[in-house]
Formats: sequence, structure tokens, C-alpha cells
Amino acid sequence: MARFNFTVNGARTTVDVDPSTPLLWVLRDHLGLTGTKFGCGAALCGACTVHVNGEAVRSCAYTIDVVEGADVTTIEGLGGRDNPHPLQRAWIDLQVPQCGYCQPGFIMAAAALLAQQPKPSAAEIDASITNICRCGTYTRIKSAILAAAS
Repeated sequence: MARFNFTVNGARTTVDVDPSTPLLWVLRDHLGLTGTKFGCGAALCGACTVHVNGEAVRSCAYTIDVVEGADVTTIEGLGGRDNPHPLQRAWIDLQVPQCGYCQPGFIMAAAALLAQQPKPSAAEIDASITNICRCGTYTRIKSAILAAAS
């Protein structure tokens, strides 16, 4: 066990965990932030995407020891019911999700893209967002990202 200090959604946080614990499990099991989902456990599907120092990362393969002193943002910290992020608003307006399980990861990946490229083309979205949606809502996801960027 070791102690790790970092910021989550704007709040300083300290956890005592094994240094090899994936950030995903720290967020879900130790901090109760269950918006970040477990999908594949191999950093392939993107359901676990969060931001670390503004960069989209797959938290299932990102160990807590790498997060020491970092700034982590989860879907809970991106926006909320009273002040949704433009992507969250677009997701609702365009009725993007079917089951919704993968959608927090998609929104987090898209938010990182828009922070770097505020007006991405459809081709840039295709190249940048590599998350997987089993329901196949890719057309609506792309439409929502384009709507949020406008």
C-alpha cells in the first residue's frame, strides 16, 4: 500500500492503495465515481476514458502511481444537470445513446478532442475517437460532436 495525492474533478484527493491499482478501480471503488465504466480491461474499448492533465486516457490501463500530483477529470466533473458541458447537451438533444454504457467514455474522448481542436472535421473525429459502441450509435455520436463544436 502507498499513499497517492491527486486532484479529482477539482477536489484534492488522497488514497491508500497498491501502486499497481488501475485508476479506473480507484475512481469507482475508492471514490464512488461510477460514471467511468469498465469495458474490456485492455484499453481497447474506451468505456473507461477520463482526462489526466487534460489528456484522454484509458483508466483501466493507467495505474494510480502515474497519477500522483495529477489533475483527473471524470464524466462527473465535466458538467452536470444544472450546467451541462456542450457535449452532454448535444448528446441529449440528438438522443445519442441506446444502452448508454459506453457514452461517458465517448464524451470524455470527444471533450479532449474539442479542447485541442475546437472545430474538428468529420474525418478528424473519425481519426481521433477510437472508442467502441456495441449499439453502433457512431453516426449520432459524430453528429453530437459536430453540434457541440458549432
